[in-house]
Amino acid sequence: MQTIRAALRIPVAGLALAALSLTAFAADNPAPATTASGSAAQPVWHSSLALIGSPKYPDGFKRFDYVDPDAPKGGNVNVSQTGSFDTLNPILSKGDPAAGLGFVFESLFTPSLDEVDSSYGLLASAVSYPPDISSATFRLRKEAKFSDGSAVTPDDVVWSFDNAVELNPQQHFYYRHVKSAKKTGPDEVTFTFDEKNNRELPSIVGQLMVLPKHWWEAKDKNGKQRSIKETTLEAPVGSGPYVIAAVDPGSKVVFKRNPDYWGKDLNVNVGSNNFDTVTYSYFADRNVEFQSFKAGNIDYWAENRAKRWATEYDFPAVKQGKITREQLPNPYRSMGVMVAFVPNLREEKFKDGRVRRALNYCFDFEDLNRTIFYNQYQRIDSFFFGTPLAAPGPATGAEKQILEAIRDKVPPEVFTQAYTNPVGGTPEKLRDNLRKAVQLFHEAGYEIRDNGMVNARSGKPFSFEILLNGDTIEPVALAFAKNLRRIGVNVSVRTVDPSSYINRVRSRAFDMIYNAWPETLSPGNEQAEFWGSDAARRDGSQNYGGIADPGVDALVRRVIFSKDRDDLVAATHALDRVLLAHNYVIPSYWRQAQPTAYWNTRIVQPKKLPEYSIGFPTIWWSKTADKDKS
Repeated sequence: MQTIRAALRIPVAGLALAALSLTAFAADNPAPATTASGSAAQPVWHSSLALIGSPKYPDGFKRFDYVDPDAPKGGNVNVSQTGSFDTLNPILSKGDPAAGLGFVFESLFTPSLDEVDSSYGLLASAVSYPPDISSATFRLRKEAKFSDGSAVTPDDVVWSFDNAVELNPQQHFYYRHVKSAKKTGPDEVTFTFDEKNNRELPSIVGQLMVLPKHWWEAKDKNGKQRSIKETTLEAPVGSGPYVIAAVDPGSKVVFKRNPDYWGKDLNVNVGSNNFDTVTYSYFADRNVEFQSFKAGNIDYWAENRAKRWATEYDFPAVKQGKITREQLPNPYRSMGVMVAFVPNLREEKFKDGRVRRALNYCFDFEDLNRTIFYNQYQRIDSFFFGTPLAAPGPATGAEKQILEAIRDKVPPEVFTQAYTNPVGGTPEKLRDNLRKAVQLFHEAGYEIRDNGMVNARSGKPFSFEILLNGDTIEPVALAFAKNLRRIGVNVSVRTVDPSSYINRVRSRAFDMIYNAWPETLSPGNEQAEFWGSDAARRDGSQNYGGIADPGVDALVRRVIFSKDRDDLVAATHALDRVLLAHNYVIPSYWRQAQPTAYWNTRIVQPKKLPEYSIGFPTIWWSKTADKDKS
């Protein structure tokens, strides 16, 4: 279950990728877990939801275990962001929203950071649903207010839902099983579903971000009518712990803690939102951004280049102990991932799986790992890499039975062999791999003429462009392109600014991109958004490559409606195996820890980080405030 949080760049504790997922339940759970009780004749109100087992925290818990309840308030934290922004509207699919909008807007329920898939009441105090989970009713907190003092109402919730699904194709698809949202009481909103027993749906609806209807439908200070359908750089009203204090378009956003925040004493917020201000500064160049961190203008740095991590931290502040460096596994303990070069399957030249496999033979990960990655990475060999959900060895047991039921819809090799990537690393291995690539191209109807790979019938050269968002992956893409040129494939690498990249990906105007899909231990409805045929036909979906396959569709449904945890694992193994067998992507690399650095003279890391997150900046605090406290 993908959260909206990542799409908005909401700064919750080290969510380093664009999305997370939550779904699946324990075998003994007939419906989402609850910490409340009630009679069969009356609604049973749940103050928390868990999709595996039961929530960790009981009704009335005081705080999350990972926060410091005595964390001091005050000070400022300076955070950097690569790229730019052109809107503060969090709903639209157009434009590039500013980072940190999660400080301003809130959802009905909110996740804890030391559980895989539990959430607790935020704007809503509780949720109820019938045994068949055909609907879910949320009860709003009477004390919940927007920053202008107005109450958060059921009308705001309904209006937010209706506009999210109307104006954002991804949200339309994400909430596609929600037929309607209606006010059903003074403080209640009921979401009705178009299918029953989809155990994930109450939690999905709980993620809904609520905006103030009255503000968006009013006029601004200049008398101009606002519109939720348009981008804006006017600071919007929200219900969250911060308000937007200053905006420098495309360059900087300053969030200021709201002293009148309605939820500051709520159990899910104790020990959180400690900085008086959070300033996001934007940089067009990642190297310039790092220099700003070195100079002390930025307080926290999440490293994404192996060479820089290995060779460029010998500056004075590090030697003097003013900067702490560490590699933290927390964000990845509950998360798998697929990072890959993604060919656009909508283009005829990429439709043949043998061609896609040939491209993989030209990607020499082992050489890259040795020469530019300082042996810091592992090659990805699963769409659920790093988790027990990655398909192990040949298909057996329940997984094999699932595949047998759709044998006519899946590649035959899924029954006999496990997926493996080609292995390079030496000139001899690379030559062997390139020969295999040429052979696969030949089998797909291509041949080499005048040192170029061409279609044997039409004579049309096989060429394509790799589109990149920024220059971080350029060395990798250029090495890949160099190997492809050795077998006559003409490849160009084009790096564009983030806004151009987003627009081209949304409209599918690319040959190949470099992309990541995050997965947690509980895959569910988001799999249809990632790999489903309906998503492939929709611009703006996360099915970037355009995977449209009946076998994959059947397995996605099997994952979503798994009856228990064992069944979910078997179904996910089967889905992983089939996706890999089709060679839809050229897997790249990953590491299971996040390299971080921060100025310990300015900001303080909690002694105990959440099990599944770094928690920055939400539960960290200012060194200045710490001194004032002492």
